[in-house]
Amino acid sequence: MAIQSAPACTWDSTFDVVVVGGGSAGIAVTASLLRRQSGLKIAVVDPRDTHDYQPAWTLVGGGLFDIGRTRRPMSEVIPEGVTWIRATVTRIEPEDNCLRLDNGQTLPYRDLVVAPGLRLAWERIEGLEQALGKYGVTSNYRYDLAPYTWELVRSIQSGSALFTQPAMPIKCAGAPQKAMYLACDHWRRSGVLDRINVEFNTAGAVLFGVAAFVPALMKYVTRYSANLAFSSNLVAVDGPGKVAHFDVTNADGVVSRVTKPFEMIHVVPPQVAPDFIRDSRLADAAGWCEVDHATLQHPRYANVFALGDVCSAPNAKTAAAARKQAVVVAENLLAMRAGRSMPRRYDGYGACPLTVERGKVVLAEFGYGGKLLPTFPLDPTRPSTFGWLLKAKLLPWFYWNGMLKAREWFTNTSA
Repeated sequence: MAIQSAPACTWDSTFDVVVVGGGSAGIAVTASLLRRQSGLKIAVVDPRDTHDYQPAWTLVGGGLFDIGRTRRPMSEVIPEGVTWIRATVTRIEPEDNCLRLDNGQTLPYRDLVVAPGLRLAWERIEGLEQALGKYGVTSNYRYDLAPYTWELVRSIQSGSALFTQPAMPIKCAGAPQKAMYLACDHWRRSGVLDRINVEFNTAGAVLFGVAAFVPALMKYVTRYSANLAFSSNLVAVDGPGKVAHFDVTNADGVVSRVTKPFEMIHVVPPQVAPDFIRDSRLADAAGWCEVDHATLQHPRYANVFALGDVCSAPNAKTAAAARKQAVVVAENLLAMRAGRSMPRRYDGYGACPLTVERGKVVLAEFGYGGKLLPTFPLDPTRPSTFGWLLKAKLLPWFYWNGMLKAREWFTNTSA
């Protein structure tokens, strides 16, 4: 049997490495570790039956990707020889090198990789959970709701379409506006855009955090006649009444409550670290798993590393970031185990392919401090057909057959 699926009561020894999380970061780093040292005894802790390719959900919401192609059984993606522990971590005790699980068992480890992702805090927006999936309230941040986004986009002929973005950090910071661009592109092609009042409400003060990409995005905002509402944070949704409530902060810092009607609203929820990280000794002041931004090693617990959405490094929380972080963590962790200096440094790389219309993408790749880090010899600030082919065609295939298999192309490590 290639993959062992074990309850927490069957272990008779400590694993070399325990990986918390079977998402993009967790599976990628597990594969990278085994690629370098095949004899490692590794356990992946994750209760889910399925694994999702979330970057395609925006395309699903735009009618451009089949939702079924974004999900596979977890058993198909966990690397051969790894023990899959189908449980939820409830507590991390780094002083004792062990995890507490929801089945009451304790899981010891020698080295720990923290990669559980983040938590979508739907409950922080009053009325939202009760309204999702009906009344025109949707979100591409959930597997079951991305198809509803497309249903709404196809059906709306007039009225107000609101798109929201909460305070940072969030996963894939460009996804909230990508939902707007793809919807507007469909409405433009269908000849109804001039009858729809499109508005993008963001809790932030800028359209995108890396200034070099803003001019290209603003051209599409203008093309689609979309209104931008900065410092406008969604706080409540009345689904049956079809109105949304925003806290809007003016230039003097004064906050006022503004109510806006909608025909449809695409909501991005606030996002936080999982509770078992926030409440642990691994957390920084904001609740994220604290790491050295270059080595991705915990500053107080040398046998703990973190990557993906949960780690405190100030990079964009994207699958592309996890792809490069996996190599950094794998090589640094193995060097630490061998008593060697850690050879890898993470430069903050992340990528956000900004889908501005069907067939065109602004391929935003950048690192710490907003430094542009393009992979290809093209102008990264201009929308391109190449970026679209990469986003819609090549990257989904590469995700399943490359990233999750430790084929580390464009990471300074050959496959």
